[in-house]
Amino acid sequence: MSQFIPEKLAADVRAFCEEIRPAEELCYVEHRFNDRVLPLARKHDLLGINVDPAYGGRGADAVSYLNALVRIGREGTGVRTFFSGHLSIGAYPIQTWGSEVLKTKYLPRAVAGEMVLAFGLTEPDAGSNPREMTTTYERTAAGYKLNGVKYLISNGGIADAVIVFGYPAGVPDGPERRISAFVVETKTPGFVAENLTAKMGMPTSNTAMFEMENVEIPHENLLGEEGAGFRIAMGTLVSGRLSVAAGCLGVIEDCLIESLEYAKSREQHGKPIAKHQLIQEHIAEIELARISSAALLKMAAEAKQASAVAPADRELAAEADGLAAKAKLFITNAAWDAADRAVQVFGGRGWSTLYRPGRHLMDVRVCRIYEGTDEILKLKIAASLLGKEYEAFR
Repeated sequence: MSQFIPEKLAADVRAFCEEIRPAEELCYVEHRFNDRVLPLARKHDLLGINVDPAYGGRGADAVSYLNALVRIGREGTGVRTFFSGHLSIGAYPIQTWGSEVLKTKYLPRAVAGEMVLAFGLTEPDAGSNPREMTTTYERTAAGYKLNGVKYLISNGGIADAVIVFGYPAGVPDGPERRISAFVVETKTPGFVAENLTAKMGMPTSNTAMFEMENVEIPHENLLGEEGAGFRIAMGTLVSGRLSVAAGCLGVIEDCLIESLEYAKSREQHGKPIAKHQLIQEHIAEIELARISSAALLKMAAEAKQASAVAPADRELAAEADGLAAKAKLFITNAAWDAADRAVQVFGGRGWSTLYRPGRHLMDVRVCRIYEGTDEILKLKIAASLLGKEYEAFR
């Protein structure tokens, strides 16, 4: 078993970021998918950062993994979203709830770059309330047969395997009608994906919808126990929310770097705009967003790591869940504000995809929607303080 070395991971992440930046810059301007992310991530051994070394991964703990995503987040939300889909909500549920058969079947190939992973929970009419999903499954002699549509799935058009959730077919509402989770290979007959390109931002990432029509999978591809899908989905979203928060901290960092450099070099009214007080206000606010976001992410990452060490401790799990919600809500909004301020510092040049702040502004907006909308997270945080009897919905 290899020994995890944080410094080596940080060096590999930096090397990846240096190589991916020129490709990301070009693909963004050309408004096309960045097909260099996967091969460069494979080259620098980043496709299994948080995966157990027993399956070929690097075995990074929550703190080190999220620090890696912070740095990757500087390169763009599209780049970071690939890692979130592949690792935070792809490999993570397989490693956490999968049988040894599933782990052995999928994790080594995912780490080697032979297989891209994705997470299929959202549907056209089931977003913030996954219990409204219409995807169904039924038992067969060989395993399970799935039918349904999933929507707005990161990596959905490039994935080789997707974590899919659905209800048992023909079972009426009641205690027996519970969501289950499965690992579905996208080359299975009846599985059809369609890329979604009409997006406000993140043109360099892949977003897709897919339909399953009588897609048959073996018994062994059930993830966890039958009926445990909702618990698996909610547990996975903790990991996903932290990855979004980490990436958005990277966005804030990059907005600060870009604003500082540009403000010193750009002259108006006979002096660098960095000497103008209102420009300094924007820079000060971005710095406050950076330092406060970093502190909150550190708390949330440490809580997640503590919960991972003692998975049976419900108090630690609740603390990790709550802090992930707070970090995701606060940092995504802070990143949106930081990008907006950076665009303002750049002035007319900020309103262009040729410059990084404008790209960050368009891309980071979706971070306040996926993995838990602002509204849902606010309700979740408030209910944790008021008590379950005050939940806005059940």
